[in-house]
Order: sequence, then C-alpha cells, then structure tokens
Amino acid sequence: MKKGKHKISIKTGRLKTKKGVVKQEKGSEERMLTGVPGLDEIMGGGFEKNSINLVSGGAGTGKSIFAMQFIVNGVKKFNEPGVFITFEEEKGKIQKHMLKMGWDLKKLEAQGKFAVIEYTPDNVRKMLAEGGGEVDSVIEKIKAKRVVLDSLTAFALLFKSEFARRKAFLDLFKLIEKWGCTALLVVEHESDMERHHSQDVEFEADGVILLYYLRKGDVRSRALEILKLRGSKHSSRIFPMKITDDGIKIYPDEAVF
Repeated sequence: MKKGKHKISIKTGRLKTKKGVVKQEKGSEERMLTGVPGLDEIMGGGFEKNSINLVSGGAGTGKSIFAMQFIVNGVKKFNEPGVFITFEEEKGKIQKHMLKMGWDLKKLEAQGKFAVIEYTPDNVRKMLAEGGGEVDSVIEKIKAKRVVLDSLTAFALLFKSEFARRKAFLDLFKLIEKWGCTALLVVEHESDMERHHSQDVEFEADGVILLYYLRKGDVRSRALEILKLRGSKHSSRIFPMKITDDGIKIYPDEAVF
C-alpha cells in the first residue's frame, strides 16, 4: 500500500461448510449472481440483492477487474444495468484497459445500460453534500441494479480526520442504500493471509471477498477467499483464481498450490 493511505478495517465472521460448493437453503434472501465462473457456486448463489460488499486485496490481485466484471456481467448476462464510479483512474484509461479484457465499455454505454462516472475530490464532497447528485440521476436514468465504487481507499484519503472519515463513510452507506443497488466497493490492503487490522476506521459490510497474490518459492498464484457473506452459507476455503483473456475465473475443485 502506498504511503499515506489509510487502512480500512473489516470486522468479519465465518460460516463454515464442509465442501467448496454451497447451496442456499429455501427461504434465503434473493440473490444476485456475479457471473464470474466458479464464484457463484461457492457463494451459495451470489450476493444478496441490495447488499453492500467489499472486494479487498493488494496491488496486482485483480480488484478492479473483479469489480468491473461484476458490472459487465450484470449488463451482458442478466440484463441488469450498472454504474462504475471511479475516484482514482480516469474514465478513458479504464475504457482502454478493460478493452484488453474484451469489454467494450463505450459500446455498453451507448446501449444505455452502463455508465462510468469519474469523480474528482471536489465532486466527491459535492456528491455527499447533495445526497447523490449526478450519480442519482444516472442510476435513475439507466435503472441501475449494480454499482461499483473504486476505490474506498482513495475515498478515505479525501478526509483528513478520523471523525470526518467516519462521517463520510456513514453518509456514503446511506447514499448506497438509497440507490437500491447491489454494491461492490474496492478496498486496497496488503496481500497477506492475516486478518486486516484497523488503523483509522472500523468498517462493516454485508460481504467481504479477499483477493491474494501468493508466493511459494519462485511461483506466484492468485487466490480468492470469501471472508464474510452475511445471511449466507459459503465456503471457508481459499480458492485458486486466474485472470484470463475473458476475465476472472475461480476453480472450486483445485488447490491453490
């Protein structure tokens, strides 16, 4: 993590199962499939609808690709429009980068089912002050069902004091709840196998997915862990993950090394 970045704590608990693949019991909350190969089956059917979830990891773990895949799959596979809000990277760079994954974001925007919103620090404060602002309008216009914020770590840097950050997170969560979308928030953390401890802010979400870039000898391998998924049965294993030409894939029946 770069100097000056604030760690965001994650309070979590696990619901253990014996097998990697999990089925939800009857009467479970309505789910939203991620469409990521291998992931929904170990989540018990995806995220809860209208939930707020984190995807966390270190540099190179695939956080932004994972988040964009969640949005793109929603549009292309499930006819669920989505909004990608960026606090760091320019919209043009995102479009160029994701085109390498085969995702033509300009085309999806032209279809009126997808939008990328680029926010400067001043605009972020304006969004909170206005209770949504431009995002409200875009979500209503395209009837968005999914929303991504990339990244929550960059968002935290906009507020100097711990009190200001806590208030900003509270206001942000209220906004997301008002939008009525299933949200995925990107968080940057050191990529290790330990629980993440808080430096400034303690923060809870409905779901937490951790991405790793592990090393064993002279070999590195990506992996995914569902650390928390409120109200859901999920696997407690750590699963192999690869970034392919088509996006991220999870391998439930394989070992990391």
